[in-house]
Amino acid sequence: MEEKTYVDDIDRSVYDIKNEEKDGYRMKEGLTPEIVQQLSKEKKDPQWMQLFRLESLQIYNRMEVPDWGPSIEGLDMDHIATYVRPDTKMSTKWSEVPEEIKETFERLGIPQAERESLAGVGAQYDSELVYHNLKEEVAAQGVVYTDMESALTGEYADMVKKHFMKLVKPGDHKFAALHGAVWSGGSFVYVPPGVTVEIPLQSYFRLNAPGAGQFEHTLIIVDEGADLHFIEGCSAPKYNVANLHAGCVELYVKKNARLRYSTIENWSKNMYNLNTKRAVVEEGGKIEWVSGSFGSHVSYLYPMSILKGKGARAEFTGITFAGAGQNLDTGAKMVHSAPETTSYINTRSISKDGGVSTFRSSVVVGKEAKKSKAAVSCQSLMLDSHSRSDTIPAMDIRTKDADIGHEAKIGKISDEAVFYLMSRGLSEEEARAMIVRGFADNVSRELPLEYAVEMNNLIQLEMVGSIG
Repeated sequence: MEEKTYVDDIDRSVYDIKNEEKDGYRMKEGLTPEIVQQLSKEKKDPQWMQLFRLESLQIYNRMEVPDWGPSIEGLDMDHIATYVRPDTKMSTKWSEVPEEIKETFERLGIPQAERESLAGVGAQYDSELVYHNLKEEVAAQGVVYTDMESALTGEYADMVKKHFMKLVKPGDHKFAALHGAVWSGGSFVYVPPGVTVEIPLQSYFRLNAPGAGQFEHTLIIVDEGADLHFIEGCSAPKYNVANLHAGCVELYVKKNARLRYSTIENWSKNMYNLNTKRAVVEEGGKIEWVSGSFGSHVSYLYPMSILKGKGARAEFTGITFAGAGQNLDTGAKMVHSAPETTSYINTRSISKDGGVSTFRSSVVVGKEAKKSKAAVSCQSLMLDSHSRSDTIPAMDIRTKDADIGHEAKIGKISDEAVFYLMSRGLSEEEARAMIVRGFADNVSRELPLEYAVEMNNLIQLEMVGSIG
């Protein structure tokens, strides 16, 4: 067996499955009013959505590209197809999904996960969902889990119109405006008051087409006293042209409700991941974010929690792995706008082979948020001398009656720690592997079981020899 003298990069073999393009329809590349109108026509949008898309496009054209984070010069919207429809319709029966698409999801483990541990699954391929199903016993509780297009025109149309891009507004930044103009696919979830969904729901987003964008919209409303765990997975094969992901997640957590939102993003290294996620939490409610960022060439990703009700709580737990050719700029934002609110940010980042990992946190405590508590803990580990890790915390505290804490650590594997473990009988290789696994463990154990297993497959921490 050949010895390994480095920390393995992400093993992407299963994710690099490429199917022959058999598009039912592919929008021409670029971003013009005509393209947006054609997309709206393809989607059979109601009139208010047609106007919303065109207004969002106008906002997009007025706004500047962000200049404070990683460079996205390699992203040219003139060479991105904003809509690619697979040559199939959405089905609630797995047997009706086309064989080549089904095989891709089978290899990613989606049907098996549904059978074993999920209450419902939505599977998106390029710009459209190809499969969506909710277990009968969960539907009997009044839980709604459907694709966004069906929700937009069905019996929940008014609820969608009331909430759609009200948390994340097109004017928030350039790529929120882009999303508003060309969004397609995604999931709508509504959990009625007092209902606890005992097992998770999951959506999986797969981008197969080269030179395309994926712009799914996820809208979840967890009503008063309800409880839900929602899991999101993403992946794509690698191409030699830029792909773009600019999805949007809006989460509404009502009074005394709880929502856990778990994500594993494993995009390929030609992907620009410019995703926007935001939650608003009412009195006594709680949002729990669990986030794993392993893929993409460049990422801008900072889920925000707005604590607007007394006693609202938010937790963000994240892990980022930046390897060769990756610049991952991730973090979280907490906004306390009510008294006795609580937030906690806990992150780990690992960088190797020249990868760049940047952690940003923002904690805003308004003058009305008296007796609030906020804590931030971010730790970074560099596995060699030419990788980079930065932490950029920001705190804006407007009341003296608050308890705020921050802790940040950046470092390499300690020779002293290795020596200590070796003195207890471990080899140098075993000692180094144990340190790195232990560094990630605090976060990885918060992931759903099947995703913790996936993370261990992604970051193979078997080592022989020295690091750095």
